[in-house]
Amino acid sequence: MYHISNITRKAHQRACLILRCFTPKDRSMLVKAFITYVRPLLEYNSSIWSPATVKDILRVEGVQRKFTKSIPGMSELTMSYYSWLSTLSLESLEIRRVRADLILVYKIVFGLLSVTSEAFFTPIGLSHNCVDIHIH
Repeated sequence: MYHISNITRKAHQRACLILRCFTPKDRSMLVKAFITYVRPLLEYNSSIWSPATVKDILRVEGVQRKFTKSIPGMSELTMSYYSWLSTLSLESLEIRRVRADLILVYKIVFGLLSVTSEAFFTPIGLSHNCVDIHIH
């Protein structure tokens, strides 16, 4: 997908600038800079363009993976990517997109947006005070 290629390219460029320009190489400062300047590129309107293929999911996640691995002292640690994230108090971008999608669905279903839920969902039955829905 062109959009995903475009945003990941821009995000990689910003991440590299952060790693080159910030001195001293304090972990918490680098992480805050990433959260402030890079992550918004990868998350803005993600409910609309969210990657569907494994290739695209890995491409988006790869920005954060490469950045965290480049933080001084992190590549020497023999940990998995998710352990790096935990060490840096970060979440995977995929988990953050899922949360954003769930929040959007909640807002649509409970009328918190100026969009009718019927445009997206069709109730198909009631069971134990819950509404089963079918997504269009």
